[in-house]
Amino acid sequence: MASIRLDGVTKRYASEAVFEDLSLHVYEGEFLVIVGPSGCGKSTLLRVIAGIEPVDGGTVHLDHTNVTSVRPGERDVAMVFQDYALYPHMTIRRNLAFPLESRRLPKTEIKARIQQTSTMLELHKLLDRKPGQLSGGQRQRVALGRAMIRDPRAYLMDEPLSNLDAALRVQMRSELIQFHQRTGATVVYVTHDQVEAMTMGQRIAVMRAGRFEQIGIPREVYRRPSTRFVGEFLGSPKMNVVGCKVGNGELRMGTAVIRIGAALDTANVVASVGFRPEAVVLVEPGAVTDDALEFDVVPRFTEHLGNEVIVHGELQGEIAESVVARVSPEVGDAVECDGSSVRVRIPRSGLHLFAENGMAVWHGCDQRVA
Repeated sequence: MASIRLDGVTKRYASEAVFEDLSLHVYEGEFLVIVGPSGCGKSTLLRVIAGIEPVDGGTVHLDHTNVTSVRPGERDVAMVFQDYALYPHMTIRRNLAFPLESRRLPKTEIKARIQQTSTMLELHKLLDRKPGQLSGGQRQRVALGRAMIRDPRAYLMDEPLSNLDAALRVQMRSELIQFHQRTGATVVYVTHDQVEAMTMGQRIAVMRAGRFEQIGIPREVYRRPSTRFVGEFLGSPKMNVVGCKVGNGELRMGTAVIRIGAALDTANVVASVGFRPEAVVLVEPGAVTDDALEFDVVPRFTEHLGNEVIVHGELQGEIAESVVARVSPEVGDAVECDGSSVRVRIPRSGLHLFAENGMAVWHGCDQRVA
């Protein structure tokens, strides 16, 4: 398996840059997920690594070898595509054999690799069928098998699960994780689905408009987003972000106040405070604590999801902004959407402060500048 390094890579279509001076290091044996909205450049970046797209600047390395000018077939990386890219007129056996036959491997080795790969992916009983006779999940396993059978230096996966239904996506996520655990392969996985990113990636790289907003371990990126975009992009429902003012060591959101220390310690700096729905606690009105932000919310509607209730409300008072809370069924069942307000509390550890430019400057969970 190989490490992958991009140094100052630039890619343009005509005069428009998809990304400029972009750098990334994928460690040997790592499962890295690149996640971001449609059009941010993540699939183009994958094609640049594969050599399908030439670069307009910078270099691409596999291990210590500069492969920027090396043809795709000579880079020894395998791509798994969103649309499976199987040959419909060939059996599964022939689809698996094709990349090995192209490399002119001996027939005995091809047969052995087909047996090993098809058994690993539970395709050994389907080898004489054609792709049109398989389910979506089975076809996706064939696409993965065609990449695996080559034993490449790295796997590049471009939204391979997006065509599957919800149940199959969960199953295939599990199979891909187990595949990585068995093989120790280097995998770069592209998706717009933040659930896939959080559950599959050893590290995630959050991409926006051709640049990386943050790269890190999923739980750390979730707990300490470096920008407002990252905070809102990861998590469902997304992070609440409400306008606030900061000054003299205090954060003020309407009439609610909490001491935050020296972050942006000047008078009346306009910023925004973020807090995730699971950090919102419904409480009885009472004394305001120094370790939490308390304010009133008017519930508008609720979503009952069985194991939890999502409460959608609006801030009461001068700030007309929405607030979403994730609560237990016992708490959610008691919420009335009749125009009356409820008191909510956000503990200090659940607060994130963002400056006007969107950069995080303070996280309540660690009391220091991000």
